[in-house]
Amino acid sequence: MCTLPTLSEIRWLKRTAVLLALLTLLTGCAVGPNYVKPSVEEPEAWSESEDPALGSEPADLSRWWTVFEDPALNGLIEKAHTNNPGLRAAGIRILEARAQLGIATGTLYPQVQQLRGDVLAVGGSETAANTTSAADLRYGETSLGFDTAWELDFWGKFRKAVAAGVGNLDASIASYDDILVTLTAEVARVYSRIRTLEARLEITRNNAALQARSLEIATVRFEGGDVTELDVAQARTLLANTQAAIPRLESILQRSKNALALLLGLFPAEVDAMLKGTSDIPSAPPEVAVGIPADMLRRRPDIRQVERRLLAQNALTGVAEAGLYPRISLLGSIGLKSSSADLTAAGFPGGSSLGDLFDASSLEFLAGPTFSWDIFNYGRIKNRVRVQDARFQQLVEAYRNTVLEAVREVEDASVAFLRSQWESKYLLESATAASRSVELAMFQYQEGLTDYQRLLDSQRALASQQDLLTTSRGNIAVNLVALYKALGGGWEIREGKPFVPETTREEMAERTDWGDLLEDEIPTTSSPETEQLEWRAPDW
Repeated sequence: MCTLPTLSEIRWLKRTAVLLALLTLLTGCAVGPNYVKPSVEEPEAWSESEDPALGSEPADLSRWWTVFEDPALNGLIEKAHTNNPGLRAAGIRILEARAQLGIATGTLYPQVQQLRGDVLAVGGSETAANTTSAADLRYGETSLGFDTAWELDFWGKFRKAVAAGVGNLDASIASYDDILVTLTAEVARVYSRIRTLEARLEITRNNAALQARSLEIATVRFEGGDVTELDVAQARTLLANTQAAIPRLESILQRSKNALALLLGLFPAEVDAMLKGTSDIPSAPPEVAVGIPADMLRRRPDIRQVERRLLAQNALTGVAEAGLYPRISLLGSIGLKSSSADLTAAGFPGGSSLGDLFDASSLEFLAGPTFSWDIFNYGRIKNRVRVQDARFQQLVEAYRNTVLEAVREVEDASVAFLRSQWESKYLLESATAASRSVELAMFQYQEGLTDYQRLLDSQRALASQQDLLTTSRGNIAVNLVALYKALGGGWEIREGKPFVPETTREEMAERTDWGDLLEDEIPTTSSPETEQLEWRAPDW
C-alpha cells in the first residue's frame, strides 16, 4: 500500500528547500589573506651594460643556441627535448598536478554521492538485555538507496583549495620549463667541451708530429757527431710527454660523449653519428642581446615557479583559517528498505517480506542542513594557520633569494664571457709568436746555429700556448651558454607541443583511464606574464 507524504511533511520539505537555497547563495564568503605578489628590488641595468658586446635591446632567447649556427648542436637540443627521461618525468608531474586539481575541484560539489544496497541475514542474541520471546531475532533484510552529503563552501575553504591546486599546477609547468632551460644549456655546454677536446687532440697530435721531426733531426746530428746524445734524450722526452697527453684527452672526450648521450636519453654508441659534420668550436657572435634585468625576471621559469608556489601556499593559509568557523552541510538520503521479520508476534498487524522492497510503503528518506563547529579547538586551529603563514613567509624569502641568485648568475656569466674574449685575444697573439719561434729555432738548430735547449723550450711553449688558446676559445662558448641559461632562455621551445610524448601517453592510456587529460594537456596561454594559465576544467 502506497503512503503519500502528509501536508505537514510537504510544508517541512518546502521550508527545507528554501533554507538550502539561502545557504547556497551565502557561499560567496571567503577566508584567508588575498594574494599579493611580493615586490622585489631589481637593478636598472647590468654591471657590464656599457660593453659594446652586450646589447640592452629586448632579446629573443627562445632558440638562443641558433646564434652558433651549428646544425649539429641544433639537432642535439631537439633530440634532448623529445627524449630526455628527466624532462619526460617533469611532464608527467604536470599530469599528476592536473589530476590533483581535479580532486580539489570535486570538493566544490557534493562530497558524498553514494549509491548503496545490501541483502543481509540478521540474527540477534536471545540472551541480550531487553530481548523478549515475542521478538523475531532471525530475519532477512534488504535495502537500496542513495546518500548525499554536501559541505557548503560557506567560508571559501574548498575554493581556496582549488586555487592552491591551480598554483601547484602552474608551478609544475614552471618546473618543467626550468628543467628545459637547464637541459638545453647543459647539452650546449657539453657539446662545446666535446668540440674543444677534439680541437685540443688535433693540436696535440700536430705537436707530436712536429716534435717527432725534431727527434729525427737530433738523431741525425748525433749520429753525425755534431751534437751529444743529450739532444736526442731531450727530444725523446718531450715527444713522449706530448704523446702521453693524447690518451688522456681521448679519455676525457669519450666521457664527455657519454655525458651527452645521457642528456639525450641514448646509448653512447648512438652519439657519434649525431656529431658528424662540423667539428669547429662554437663561435660566439660579435654582439649578444641580453635585454634589461626586468626582462630576465619575467622570463626565468625558476622565479615563476617560486611565485606560483607562493600563490598556492597563500591559499592553504585560507584553508587552515576556515577551520575557525562552523562547517555547514546539507544531508540527504532516500531509499527503500524491507525485511522478512515476523511483526505479528510482537503485536503489530501485518508483516513484510523481502519482496516488498519496491513497494511505496518501503520508502524512507531524510534531508536537511547540519552544522558542526570545533569551538574548543581554537588553539590548535590557530596554530595550524600560523604554520601555513610561516611557510608562506619562508617562500617569500626564497622568492627574493631566487631573484638575487638570478641577477648574480647573469652578472657572473657576463663578466666571464667578456673577459674570456680578451683572454683569447692575447693567447692568440702568444700562440702566433710561439709558432714563429719554433720555426726560427728549428731552422737555427738544423743549421747548427743554436743548441737544442732553445728548440726544446720553443716547442714546449708552442704546445702550451696552443692548448691554452683552444681551451680559451671553448670557454667563450661555454660562458655564453651560461649567460643564456642565466637569462632564462630556451624553455619556449616547448610551446605548442605536449608535455608528454605521444608514445608515453599511449602507454599510460592503455594502463589507466585518463579521460581527456592526455589529449588536452596544452594550456591556451603560456606567457610568463600571464598570472594564471588557462586550462580546460579537469574531470572531478
